[in-house]
Amino acid sequence: MEELIKQGMNAIMNTYGRFSIVLESGAGCRVTDSEGKTYLDFVAGIAVNSLGHGNEKLVKAISEQAGLLLHVSNLYWNKPQIELASKLVRHSPFDKAFFCNSGAESVEGSLKLARKYASKHHPERFEIISMKNSFHGRTFAAITATGQLKYQKGLSPLLPGIAHVEYDSYEALEAAVSDKTCAVLMEPVQGEGGIRPAGKEYLQKVRALCAEKDIMLIFDEVQCGAGRTGTFFAFEQLGAEPDAAVLAKGMAGGVPIGVILAKDRFAQAFEPGDHAATFGGNPLAMAAGNVVADELWENGLLDHAKEAGSHLRAKLLELKGRRPDFIRDVRGLGLMQGIETAGAAAPVISECIERGLLLVNAGANVIRFVPPLIVTADEIDEACAILEDALK
Repeated sequence: MEELIKQGMNAIMNTYGRFSIVLESGAGCRVTDSEGKTYLDFVAGIAVNSLGHGNEKLVKAISEQAGLLLHVSNLYWNKPQIELASKLVRHSPFDKAFFCNSGAESVEGSLKLARKYASKHHPERFEIISMKNSFHGRTFAAITATGQLKYQKGLSPLLPGIAHVEYDSYEALEAAVSDKTCAVLMEPVQGEGGIRPAGKEYLQKVRALCAEKDIMLIFDEVQCGAGRTGTFFAFEQLGAEPDAAVLAKGMAGGVPIGVILAKDRFAQAFEPGDHAATFGGNPLAMAAGNVVADELWENGLLDHAKEAGSHLRAKLLELKGRRPDFIRDVRGLGLMQGIETAGAAAPVISECIERGLLLVNAGANVIRFVPPLIVTADEIDEACAILEDALK
């Protein structure tokens, strides 16, 4: 393992603070490293491996599709893309889908769509309002929209026309909206910002304001979407329906994917040549996405995720009751939970890894729990027992 890590350090850019683990295989909610040590995986590629590792249906669909077509240009139709788009539209309030390759790319595309819509209906509008403490990706528009200075360090000047207001404060948003505002972008549940769900009343007021002024409301569901919270979209639990939503991460179970979903009057702002993605909607990613969609909507995975999320939350609240000195808060929806810690999260995460549990932070003092959606109650109990033992 040490030799592999040394080789990687010599050849790969130093953009991650990596743990000294080389993962080689996985099955269900567990992964195994190059020395044979097995870990319970509550990171899941950071909310990506929705069906766990080595899922037979996913492996079969990817293998079969690879033998047919890996990639074709979007100058032509392909069946898996049509099928996945149809499922997403049928099971959502949206009318059209656009496929790309990542969360950042889907956010970028949604902001382009907002400005395209404004240019046709409100030519004076161009400003986008995002939220403080948010995270929307690493590309330039997405990182500008991200409301955390630590991700923007050394990148100035950022793109103009994007402002930030306090999250979950309707008064702050209302004061910032002007006759130049074309879109409001927000996460219904902030992920990297510390696992923070927005309030229902707040979102409903935001929805009403945007509808009144014909401002495009975009929900970033890259992390909290695709069943992560126990409903396909997190906004289904929060009482507000956006004009567009973006997905990525868990939508294809580990294969790169990004999705923009929009209501028709906004989707029509894009015309041929306005936007594209070479690899977006390729048959391989679409085949994987179709498996995830079918598991969620046809085979009971949404219900399972909801039940498992309730169990995880209950166990974390129990642990908070026993260790109030360390756990200040438990928050989240479904299988997207976080515990706010009294001290730094990193040492606890490292201790858990030593004991065979993979966890990830969401800020300096929040430990995030985003296991595969197939996680069992027994695995949740095991994870919480390891965490409690690590705290000792």
